[in-house]
Amino acid sequence: MVAASLRPRKQEIAGGESPCWEGYWQGLPGSGSEVYADLVETKKEIRDFLTSRRARLTPEQAGLRSYGSRRVPGLRREEVAVLAGVSVPYYTRLERGDMSGVSQSVLEALARALELDEAERAHLFDLARAAQPAIARPRRRRVKQRVRPEVQWTLDAITGAAAFVGNQRLDILAANQLGRALFSELYTAPARPVNNARFVFLDSRGQEFYGDWERVASECVAILRWAAGRDPHDRDLSDLVGELATQSDAFRTRWAAHDVRFHNTGVKQFHHPVVGELSLSYNRMDLAADHGLTIFTYAAEPGSRSEEALKLLGSWGATADSPESARAIEQS
Repeated sequence: MVAASLRPRKQEIAGGESPCWEGYWQGLPGSGSEVYADLVETKKEIRDFLTSRRARLTPEQAGLRSYGSRRVPGLRREEVAVLAGVSVPYYTRLERGDMSGVSQSVLEALARALELDEAERAHLFDLARAAQPAIARPRRRRVKQRVRPEVQWTLDAITGAAAFVGNQRLDILAANQLGRALFSELYTAPARPVNNARFVFLDSRGQEFYGDWERVASECVAILRWAAGRDPHDRDLSDLVGELATQSDAFRTRWAAHDVRFHNTGVKQFHHPVVGELSLSYNRMDLAADHGLTIFTYAAEPGSRSEEALKLLGSWGATADSPESARAIEQS
């Protein structure tokens, strides 16, 4: 699990010094206490998340009467405890990250008290699950995710919309012809798999490509934060977060906010270098047979200018490269 502390330090590895961020797990050689370190970091994640959620709520919003001046904004611990129906010492224990043995009913009450949305509630349950010592596991790298041929056939059968298969780290693992054309700016980078978070925060073209870059950037971080809570032992994910945190002030600021969200449906604005402005609706469809993989589709409203632009983009994509060569690049 990656933490929100951002104090730079040096760490000795392999006879030399390597820069990293204190609290961020960077995939460096670990010791026998790695599982213990995981639990410590998870406790910090719980503390920071709960603190940030109660700081955004005022007593008036929560239906409470406010007494006296407040040194910090938001609800006090005792107010959250009252709203959740637990004792102040018990809530204090939870906010310090000690969720061993916490019941589902208490977590539900806590989610209601802090007015968590669906994604935040799921994140709270993920963090509580990760905090249980019995299931603590060392971090590991995932086996390289492969897209089954049948899934690629499905992508290729989608001709009126851009479609791709992605994972929780915001990698694009496979796409149809229109998907490769829509995200052609990402494919110009040599690294594979293509990663949307790297493009948004580390590529200067990202701010021009996304019409509402600020919103897209915040969504990227919130999605990664949710993924980190869901799978705190994903070494590739923690490496990605560490990389982005060390290279992007915009990422660090957003990561420290502890916002989480699902990425299921919505509308995105693009400024494509070939066809100009596009307004596309996206939808997510999880692949039940392929854990962690999702199909995203981007479609235009019928009869709109974006639909015309998308058709033009499809014609351009058909001549830009062949599906076979594009697929070979994706899998390299």
